[in-house]
Amino acid sequence: MARAYDDDLRRKYLEAYDRGEGTLKALALRFGVSCGWGWKVSAARKRSGQMERASGHGGRPSRVTAEVRKQIQDWFGLQPDMTLAELQRRLQHQVNMKLSVGRLWQLMRQLGLDLKRRHSTFRHAIRKPTGRDVSGCRG
Repeated sequence: MARAYDDDLRRKYLEAYDRGEGTLKALALRFGVSCGWGWKVSAARKRSGQMERASGHGGRPSRVTAEVRKQIQDWFGLQPDMTLAELQRRLQHQVNMKLSVGRLWQLMRQLGLDLKRRHSTFRHAIRKPTGRDVSGCRG
């Protein structure tokens, strides 16, 4: 994934534009950025009045607080084979919180909890015959 340009480049680009060293398009070529990026940076400065990018993430704070995370870890400590559907029901009844299965899956990865089921046999164990003809011939 591409990284965002540094605030230093934004500042130099916009300062050059303010000094009249060229159009947004000409400066984009000079600084090695796209014309679209130049227009976007210029428009963002007009809206916010700042040359630097807005810091932090937008949006509302997460409903999954530290207490909820601790509760989930405790539940998995007591019942490590809990499914996401069981966790979803438990959260709704005991904490009064509705989360999607996708959000729960993301939360499990963030907490380092493993949802994979382990088979009772070793990986290299020989499978039992299933009753089918395993010779590959049809008769």
